[in-house]
Amino acid sequence: MLTDINPKLPMRDKAITKDFYINKLGFEQFGSDVHKDYLMVKKDNIQIHFFEFKEIDPKENYGMVYIRTDDIEKWYQLALDQKVSIPTAGHLQIKPWRQKEFAMLDPDNNLLTFGESMF
Repeated sequence: MLTDINPKLPMRDKAITKDFYINKLGFEQFGSDVHKDYLMVKKDNIQIHFFEFKEIDPKENYGMVYIRTDDIEKWYQLALDQKVSIPTAGHLQIKPWRQKEFAMLDPDNNLLTFGESMF
């Protein structure tokens, strides 16, 4: 039985990534902080892990994660309030597959799509 999935996304600078997820999105760091090239954050029932990849070109980063929520409007408002980067087609909308979704980009251009079921 599968019980969890914890995506690993690239980051160029641990301090910048940590600041974005903790201070802008309200995640908290967990686990050991002894590895300068690895970061783990969590919020509610999800975890996101990051590995250092200093050479990554954000314009060519295709890291993505889909995060399900039961309060999409709250997360969208947080994104607006924190002035995070929202792609042109990423603003809050109801998709044909009956998901209310929006997307944001983190400092390394990892795409975080938030979705709430309309069923």
